[in-house]
Amino acid sequence: MAEEAKIEKKFKELAEGRGWKAPKFVSPGLDGMPDRIVLKSNGQVFFAEIKAPGEEPRPLQRVRIDMLRKLGFRVYVIDSMEKAFAVLNIEAKL
Repeated sequence: MAEEAKIEKKFKELAEGRGWKAPKFVSPGLDGMPDRIVLKSNGQVFFAEIKAPGEEPRPLQRVRIDMLRKLGFRVYVIDSMEKAFAVLNIEAKL
């Protein structure tokens, strides 16, 4: 299993372990959207773009991330297990 897939699988498991839902996000007709939409038990939503270690979002992904942030959504780029844990800990406090 590729490193990106391992990070994404663990992120999903950890999010769902908190009682949240973290389905794969597919948006037909709107390419470049983040990999996961996380639905928190308090009604909040955030997005996660999962990358292999050291990788950056592609240009179209960056456009979509910026679009979502301008709409007021939190979007995280996660390229390590450490960042996955950190994001989940930050979101648990919100």
